[in-house]
Amino acid sequence: MAEPTTAEKGSSAAKRSTLLGAVFLMATSAIGPGFITQTTEFTIQLGAAFAFAILVSIVVDIAVQLNVWRVIGVSGMRAQDLGNKVVPGLGYVMAALVVFGGLVFNVGNIAGTSLGLDAMVGLDAKIGGTLSAVIAIGIFLSKKAGVAMDRIVVVLGVVMILLTAFVAFSSAPPVGQALVQAVWPSEVDFLAITTLIGGTVGGYITYAGAHRLVDAGVTGPERVVDVSRSSVVSLLVTGLMRLVLFLAVLGVVAGGVALTSANPTAEAFQHATGEIGMRLFGMILWAASITSVVGAAYTSVSFLVTFSPKLARARNWLVVAFVGISAAVFLLLDKAPTTLLVLAGALNGLILPVGFGVLMFVAAKRRDLLGGYRYPRWLLIVGVVAWLLTVYLGVNSLGGIAALWK
Repeated sequence: MAEPTTAEKGSSAAKRSTLLGAVFLMATSAIGPGFITQTTEFTIQLGAAFAFAILVSIVVDIAVQLNVWRVIGVSGMRAQDLGNKVVPGLGYVMAALVVFGGLVFNVGNIAGTSLGLDAMVGLDAKIGGTLSAVIAIGIFLSKKAGVAMDRIVVVLGVVMILLTAFVAFSSAPPVGQALVQAVWPSEVDFLAITTLIGGTVGGYITYAGAHRLVDAGVTGPERVVDVSRSSVVSLLVTGLMRLVLFLAVLGVVAGGVALTSANPTAEAFQHATGEIGMRLFGMILWAASITSVVGAAYTSVSFLVTFSPKLARARNWLVVAFVGISAAVFLLLDKAPTTLLVLAGALNGLILPVGFGVLMFVAAKRRDLLGGYRYPRWLLIVGVVAWLLTVYLGVNSLGGIAALWK
């Protein structure tokens, strides 16, 4: 058998880099300031029993994302384009929801970067937020924006996990107790489970990696193995980060420390590793926030560029504008707009069942959009069950909108 040529080796390396980039783009999009806060709060409330909620949410997330990535990857079309194929105009509605939700949450992500730099080096919040926005914009203005984004989200994703794992090791959590509770919990909190699912595959997040693969040309029935493997690995990366953060906080809580400050995660890190814990928390929060800024901007704009060749040509500038507007709103308000975050969260809860429903319909009824690919029946059944759960989550999310009227 002939040895692979230099060009073939280069192509293979580029493919691995793209797949890894898609994995970490999705994972780091999910791991934002809200992810850190939710994980800490539920660990304080549930203790070791939170392990069960993490395990169940990962299983459901995989069921959702396996289907989402496979339909998008095999068809080679982004979610909004499939939406317009199924029901004319639906794709525009999906795009509007994603862009609005992504823009509002990006203000929160910018706020997270400012808090991270403040905890890490004591930098003023406005300066920290502006500097982080400039870094994100620099990524998209580089000549090889896609490659730069892939590499940065991978590096920062690995840094987050390693730093959090160090804190988890230092806090000496009761790992055996957590393992038992993962399969035989003393308490089951459905709110925790649904919140984790919505925060991991809700809104734009589940489309982030899939759209990256479409942009990189990793599509078609012949790439189904690569797409499916990447979809699962991305959630395992997210789950690993959730797990080590849970263990880090659990070790502190199990030791009898009451986390009562306004920033319980920072307090837990400080108890576990002393003064260096605050710096580590700042680094982790900044990395989580800046990668979420990149993921939200990239994915939100990916829902617009297929509607017009002019938009496609101006893609990087649209991303720059997206980040710039997010930063401007943060600087004007000096904080994340709480009411808009609630509204965006509620609308994000609607994006998943609508978008996921469209993709499941394509899987079941529109084989023509999948290049003749025969969709596995077992995966279709799993997807329908998962879709029913997302409908339940979506109905619950309407409470966020109702709350705004009170």
